[in-house]
Amino acid sequence: MDLSAASAGEIARAIRLGQLSSREAVAACLARIERVNPALNAVVALRADEALRDADAADAALARGGAAGPLHGVPVTIKDSFDTAGLVTTWGTPGRKGFVPDADATAVARLRAAGAIVLGKTNTPEFTLSFETVNPVYGRTNNPHDLARTPGGSSGGAAAIVAAGGVPLDLGSDTGGSIRLPSHFCGIAGIRPTAGRVSRAGHAIGPGTAIDALTTIGPLARRVADLGLALRLLVGPDRRDPFLAPVPLGDPAAVALAGLRVALFTDNGITRADAPVANAVRAAAAALAAAGAHVAEYRPPAVARTAPLFMNVMLIDGGAGIRLLLERAGTRVEDSSLAGFAELDALPIERRVRVIDEWDRFRTDLLAETRDVDLLVCPVNAHTALRHGESDANLPGFSHTMTWNLAGWPGAVVRAGTSPEGLPIGVQLVAQPWREDVALAAAAQIERALGGWQPPR
Repeated sequence: MDLSAASAGEIARAIRLGQLSSREAVAACLARIERVNPALNAVVALRADEALRDADAADAALARGGAAGPLHGVPVTIKDSFDTAGLVTTWGTPGRKGFVPDADATAVARLRAAGAIVLGKTNTPEFTLSFETVNPVYGRTNNPHDLARTPGGSSGGAAAIVAAGGVPLDLGSDTGGSIRLPSHFCGIAGIRPTAGRVSRAGHAIGPGTAIDALTTIGPLARRVADLGLALRLLVGPDRRDPFLAPVPLGDPAAVALAGLRVALFTDNGITRADAPVANAVRAAAAALAAAGAHVAEYRPPAVARTAPLFMNVMLIDGGAGIRLLLERAGTRVEDSSLAGFAELDALPIERRVRVIDEWDRFRTDLLAETRDVDLLVCPVNAHTALRHGESDANLPGFSHTMTWNLAGWPGAVVRAGTSPEGLPIGVQLVAQPWREDVALAAAAQIERALGGWQPPR
């Protein structure tokens, strides 16, 4: 088995059947990381010796007939915005450089309880608040398909090491596109679940922060099946996050694609996708149509209102939320990459009330405008992976993901094409609230039809 191309599910199955030991899996992933990471700077903290000891313990437990969890002995990495007990967790901010938490974030604890072995942490921008993965602690992460380009943010380290074959699975987060964008830029699969689906406790942007309502937690992987596998382990009530809803998670295998009502658009009314991206979106829609879905071109009118609303929501408190995060982390404003945001003035109270009212109307309008739609197929970004430093100049192109953070809806990404430059192109599959099963079923069909992840050349 080529572990640099295998899925987490395949590795778990081989370990359970005795065809592969956890030590072999962990050692292979560590060797791969050692090979590819110097050029990527994706993995920023390793626990190699500890991971090998964990692997030996997992193998011994299996030999004794101990219960094997769904990820028993499977190596994973964790985005550095999640607390990990006994392993440095910086959140990308100087005040936490060298900080070692006493407890895992809830999502990390659930992966470990399922048998996953944490190899290390992957790079993130400071507090996850950038579309490029660079921070004052660890520096910049590069895209494995072209080192001159960004892997996206904020789960850029996660996407880069998964795409490069270092691990089959990583845990990410998404406030404005931070799972979906890196999945697209790096050519892997990822899912942002419905808001309120997965606990954010122990995450840099967690319950009680100013923008927590935009933030969700989800997995990134090479294969779509691993997204469903991991998501089943992550969901469920948590007394550390009071905003979760105990809604049952559907099974993607039970979703009938035949008759599914699919809406397709490549222009969100803010920016039109570049031709290669638009072609990939249409190819993905055609793959669903071939499976019996009813596909029609339609863009919900509210989508075009995304850009100014998202920025108003992000900055509704001026710099108060950023200042609170910096204070909690012990980072001086002048040492932060977010200093400019921390020094903003708060909106007048009347303006803040109007922003919240506009946000509520936006969500209500989207629900009404999609009453006859089961799934939307659209770009993740107007562009393929950009060169380092180009994101701010192309910010309208990032609005394609922001819509669904405002709405709180689930969205999966799977590779559906390749640009003339050889860069991967992902497509975004947005389902109705709580219907991650629909998004994952569609992603699996597109992966079957179009191939999904391919190793960087």
